[in-house]
Amino acid sequence: MKVLVCGATGFIGRHLGRSLLRSGHMVVAVMRHPSNGPVGDFASHAVTGDFSRDMSAADWLPRLTGVDVVVNAVGILRERGAQRFERLHVRGPIALFDACVQAGVPRVVQISALGADEHAQSAFHLSKRVADEHLLSLPLAGTVVQPSLVYGPGGASAALFALLASLPLIPLPGRGDQPVQPVHIDDVVQALQALIERETDAGQRLPLVGPHPLALRELIVRLRAGMRLPPPRWFAVPLPLVRAAAAVAEHVSGLPFDRQTLQMLERGNTAPAESTQRLLGRPARPAESFIDMEHAAGARVQARLAWLLPLLRLSIALVWIVTGLLSFGLYPVQDSYALLARLGITGALAPLMLYGAAALDLALGVATLVLRRRVLLWWMQIALMLGYMVLITWALPEFWLHPFGPILKNLPMLAAVALLLALEEPRWNT
Repeated sequence: MKVLVCGATGFIGRHLGRSLLRSGHMVVAVMRHPSNGPVGDFASHAVTGDFSRDMSAADWLPRLTGVDVVVNAVGILRERGAQRFERLHVRGPIALFDACVQAGVPRVVQISALGADEHAQSAFHLSKRVADEHLLSLPLAGTVVQPSLVYGPGGASAALFALLASLPLIPLPGRGDQPVQPVHIDDVVQALQALIERETDAGQRLPLVGPHPLALRELIVRLRAGMRLPPPRWFAVPLPLVRAAAAVAEHVSGLPFDRQTLQMLERGNTAPAESTQRLLGRPARPAESFIDMEHAAGARVQARLAWLLPLLRLSIALVWIVTGLLSFGLYPVQDSYALLARLGITGALAPLMLYGAAALDLALGVATLVLRRRVLLWWMQIALMLGYMVLITWALPEFWLHPFGPILKNLPMLAAVALLLALEEPRWNT
């Protein structure tokens, strides 16, 4: 079959595309900026498409020629820039679904979310529900799939809960009794492929969930055991404080946590497991089996890096910022001038060099906190530290023998920056 997948580069879309390709289907990926080179291992080829721009049926009709099944896996948890719920969850999908009717596409699978129902309150759920209901009202075989929290490599939910499970001291919202029913990405993909290939369950809403509900606290216990970590140590965070933190987190880009996601967690994320078991022909994988022994070490390292790397970036930023503030006058200015004089920097050049270097240090510290792509920044920091070390070795060699080790401490700093440089996400993966 020829399957057109919107959201093919997303978490569920990538995994589904790979599975469909392995089964011999042709997968057409809809991408905002498809390259001229190979698409990757998740699609046969790509076409240009963007829900934030293509909001009429006429925009989508040329892309539907010969398509047997359309899968919409587009979804955002938080709005950012031009990515708005109204465009990506409502107007874009509705235009696509209407085009499917006009083009005679026989089958459409809409990947929605558990909770997008008559009790929905969040903008995320409400916007998903509008497109779900529109699809089910059309004269074609449409199915709305409503996954619970989906766990798997590359998933935002998986990363967040694995991070929590890996902490040495784990904060719990309230008592941690919020009900969840996570499902593994492999089970989601198998269920979706069954819907695509068997053309069953048209006109229905189907929850995709794990075998049974769990309290949030129990999920973390099972993930921690899967990563082969010792039993957790907890501390309860009163819900009013959690809600206040969620309000602050709304203003921090990239965090998968805000008042809306907290509201969805408090509401609960569970459903009967019968439809999932029927599609799979077996019970879904339980949470204690999400991480097998072979991948436990990798999952443990990945989860720990998720909080250790930001901590490392913060500490490096503070080193630069505090150094800059000290050079601006917290450290006696005359003593700074005396050190510069030993480097041959005197007169009008001395304050220029002192305050210029202080401003540069401050700028590097702030950039470490705010920049999203930091490859050039890390190289600048490495070059500056090496330059400082060469100058001090030449003019102030006794600093290598200082009991507080002011120069020796640059060595772990260099290693830390080199680590962050090595782990920087390549531009083509962002």
